Amino acid sequence: MKNHSQWESSLFELIRRTSVDLPSDVEQAIKRAYTAEPGGSRGRWVLETILENIRKARNQDAPICQDTGTLCFSFQVPVGFDTNALAAVTRVAVAKATRMGYLRQNTIDTLSGESCPTNVAHGSPVFRFEQCARSTVDVRLIMKGGGSENAGRQYSLPDDRLGAGRDLEGVRKCLLDAIVSIQGNGCSPGVLGVCVGGDRCTGCEHAKHQFLRKVDDRSEVKVLARLEERILKESRLLGVGPMGLGGNATLLGVKIGALSRLPASFFVSVSYMCWAFRRRGALITTKGGLKRWLY
Repeated sequence: MKNHSQWESSLFELIRRTSVDLPSDVEQAIKRAYTAEPGGSRGRWVLETILENIRKARNQDAPICQDTGTLCFSFQVPVGFDTNALAAVTRVAVAKATRMGYLRQNTIDTLSGESCPTNVAHGSPVFRFEQCARSTVDVRLIMKGGGSENAGRQYSLPDDRLGAGRDLEGVRKCLLDAIVSIQGNGCSPGVLGVCVGGDRCTGCEHAKHQFLRKVDDRSEVKVLARLEERILKESRLLGVGPMGLGGNATLLGVKIGALSRLPASFFVSVSYMCWAFRRRGALITTKGGLKRWLY
């Protein structure tokens, strides 16, 4: 891997853009939610404030939220590509973005409680690499805020408390319970990323992977697409609303995936993404040049 300066420049721009400017599919979903709230309601006022926040962040080239989150990078690279060098130059770009104020110094050493000045530490940022038959590097970045991360849930079915069995109706009960228990924490309206199946670790990872999908798409699996639509509709009837202050816009979207599981386990893993849904992607040439934005 050559042209490290070009790679650093492209990855820095990805980080900057993700931090200060929401992708259009997210912003449009928030605008639709705004128009669906009654005039003069608390929900409409909250969404109006959120839209103003989005505009100011873009115009002032400033982070959308003070919690710039955990940086989760997903790379698809050509076969044989040097992923160690790619990880190294990405860490350099993260440190630069932190120095320039696009990232807050919010990576904390768990044992000492001290802040890391560069946001580069053990486990930070998070990398996921996949080698594919391709000629460019596909990189996606999600900035996952701590408040929304706290709102995640994981269920093990059957669940007697919910009366939820090992079927899609049981999954539905889990998702509605998660929405009610969150109650606007994590900054609603947000998006649910869900994995049905897997183990405790892979289920959570796959649930977060759903956030790479666009807000207005639907699962290619018909039964999951129907469940996504049903949960989104039923969330509007719960009255949670923006920031938990009441209203229709409790969720902007529901994204459900599925993994195989063992006979003894049936997990439903739920990840939550706040309205500040900072997700960007780009195609980068093997020399490090930006070819095309993906969101």
